[in-house]
Amino acid sequence: MIGSLRWKLALLIGAAIAISYFDRQTLPVAIHAIQREIPISNVQFSRLQAAFLIAYALMYAGGGKVVDALGTRTGFLLIMIWWSLACASQGLATSFGFFAASLFLLGMGEGGGFPAATKAIAEWFPAGQRSTAMGIVNAGTAVGAVCAPPLIALTLAALNWRWVFFISGAIGLVWVLAWLRGYYPPASHPRLTAGEREEIAEVLKATPRSTARWTGLLRFHQVWGLVSAKFLSDAAWYFYIFWLPKYLYEIRHFDTKQVGYFAWIPYAAAGVGSVLGGLFSSRLIHGGHSLNFSRKLALGVSAAVMPLIFFVTRVPVQLAIVLFSVAFAGQQSWSTLVMILPADLFPQRAVGSVAGMVGFGGAMGGVVFGLVAGYLLDHGFGYGVVFGLVSTFHVLAFGVILLAVRTVRPMEVMA
Repeated sequence: MIGSLRWKLALLIGAAIAISYFDRQTLPVAIHAIQREIPISNVQFSRLQAAFLIAYALMYAGGGKVVDALGTRTGFLLIMIWWSLACASQGLATSFGFFAASLFLLGMGEGGGFPAATKAIAEWFPAGQRSTAMGIVNAGTAVGAVCAPPLIALTLAALNWRWVFFISGAIGLVWVLAWLRGYYPPASHPRLTAGEREEIAEVLKATPRSTARWTGLLRFHQVWGLVSAKFLSDAAWYFYIFWLPKYLYEIRHFDTKQVGYFAWIPYAAAGVGSVLGGLFSSRLIHGGHSLNFSRKLALGVSAAVMPLIFFVTRVPVQLAIVLFSVAFAGQQSWSTLVMILPADLFPQRAVGSVAGMVGFGGAMGGVVFGLVAGYLLDHGFGYGVVFGLVSTFHVLAFGVILLAVRTVRPMEVMA
């Protein structure tokens, strides 16, 4: 039940992910105000994304290994402190180069967030509950992104754009205090009751004694399949995250207040998708279906709605917001399920490392397509071409998973 310790911890981890998505929305939502003081072109904007995502990709891979080595409690603590200070540093920016450096540091910190979250879920939840728990955690992406446009708009109205970054960094440091008080591994948590200990006996028995080596993990075609699928799907997702406010400013002629009013709606839908995707898969398992069928059916349904984004530039703005909402819900349902697959396939000692490599692939997809999008938009191709491309990515990614992960089941990995 939701009142039990492990579900409270899932909410705490979800709060960290919410903060990370609030932090990464600060620049896209505030860009209109920033450009009045620091000129930034579409190509430069895509390079700022690249600075964030390259560091994010490297730390996503390295962060998974760090979390496996240091443990979830210490690893997540250091990650959050780093990215909170990096986010705040953007408030001191005086040039494009300063922003690029700050975003690189932000990416280094935030890159460890999802590997740490995935490992925590693997530590605390048995297989039948993992996708629901990850759905709650992944819903944090929507909470942060939903809060960002209106709160940033209010901050811009009351103060100036620099305070957006200072306040965001401070929120992360407050979370650190809650983490120190609340999170311990299940084997040593002082508030774990005997009843709940019995409920999670499956994961307690699987507590690892060593970490897996990357060289060994790279021999598995399942790893390559997950990395490739995440590369494709996150190419679309990071385009949505970074370019939605800019699209609304430039093409739909929104002002900052209108972006604050409307840009949160697709992210709210993303939160619903996160929870429903994970819950749907868990319900299938509890209904007697195999882990393989339950994960793949939910992934297929999630991917099936994504091509609708192709029509976003061809409809009135109200319907465009609806199409964005459908795509965001499908994407986050998809993301919840893809990021739980490492815990389904690999033992606990390898989960952080595999999740890190998968996230590395996703971030690199964002880097590559972000630069492509910036080039296309600055060379007259228009948003219709770009949305046409992203509408295909999740379907292709689902095909990759079907080919690379023939059966979703626990595998044995040598130390």
